[in-house]
Amino acid sequence: MSKIKVAVLFGGVSSEHDISLISASNVIENMPKDKYEVICIGITKKGRWLYYPGDVSNIASGEWEKDTDCSSAIISPDPLHKGIIILENGEYTTRKVDVVFPVLHGKNGEDGTVQGLLDLSRIPYVGCGLLASASCMDKTHTHSVLDYNNIRTAKWRMLGLRDLNHLDRKCAEIADDLGFPVFVKPANAGSSIGINKANDLEALKEAVKIAFSHDNKVVIEEFIKGQELEVAVFGYDSPFASFVGEIAKSNDFYDYESKYINNSVKLRIPAEIPDESAKAIRETALSAYKAMGCKGLSRVDFFLTDDGEVILNEINTMPGFTSISMYPKLMEDLGMTYSYLIDKLIEQAIDNAERNY
Repeated sequence: MSKIKVAVLFGGVSSEHDISLISASNVIENMPKDKYEVICIGITKKGRWLYYPGDVSNIASGEWEKDTDCSSAIISPDPLHKGIIILENGEYTTRKVDVVFPVLHGKNGEDGTVQGLLDLSRIPYVGCGLLASASCMDKTHTHSVLDYNNIRTAKWRMLGLRDLNHLDRKCAEIADDLGFPVFVKPANAGSSIGINKANDLEALKEAVKIAFSHDNKVVIEEFIKGQELEVAVFGYDSPFASFVGEIAKSNDFYDYESKYINNSVKLRIPAEIPDESAKAIRETALSAYKAMGCKGLSRVDFFLTDDGEVILNEINTMPGFTSISMYPKLMEDLGMTYSYLIDKLIEQAIDNAERNY
């Protein structure tokens, strides 16, 4: 029996490029070798797509780009090809692909852009579709959809680029409305990139400018004091939620360095919270997953306040798959090893596509 051909996409034009490399390396190394043939497609920070035939161990470090055997490659939007087009020695060849695993975080990968391309190609792919990916990436859309569905989120306000012309006035209005401290975030970014906590008006204005360097929309949210909790959701027609995990952080908030560099956080699975709170959080995670139109997988992040209020923070449609990432650890707690999880994500992607395509 021939192996299933899986194209793994990694890198990308995103502030989360380096995290994608680490995640993809873990995904590839844990993919059952007897069942899948991996085709590696790396995307450079400048947006060049390359077929990489080299050693997987060079992906996480970024050394893969220097491999002289790399060739220009793209996923064809033409469903007739059902695969990638590779340019080698001035000649184009087509290579069939059965399924794509887009291990891309942040903009230009997790935001619906690649998902739209794959919909055109009619190649099955792991994870959420175009609309859910875009809506979960854009925090203004996430807030709006969840607000409409009566799912509690932090009070929030948005600023657009035109508001920079009136930054003093806008920030003063936001401060009056939300108080201090507040969190300032690019509307479209992940892994805590460009996020800052502001304790006064001057810090707020500076944080807004930093956030605008990552996106053309900025979200300001009220500060929520509480435990930071996460739930892994898995599935298509009948999704299920993991037990609740807790982030015990050492920094002021769960920032980029805490997540990926200094490993200064401890993950508690299950979280040390009352049973009724855990039940409410898992139910809310599933409700939000369905309301946003998610499928395949997502990690849903929450706050639990001291008075027991459940507040949804964000939804990640392609959560980190590094060795210290919460999503695979939550699924492992349910008995799904890393390899088994990858296998089931790919199987479900193919099954779902067969129904839709």
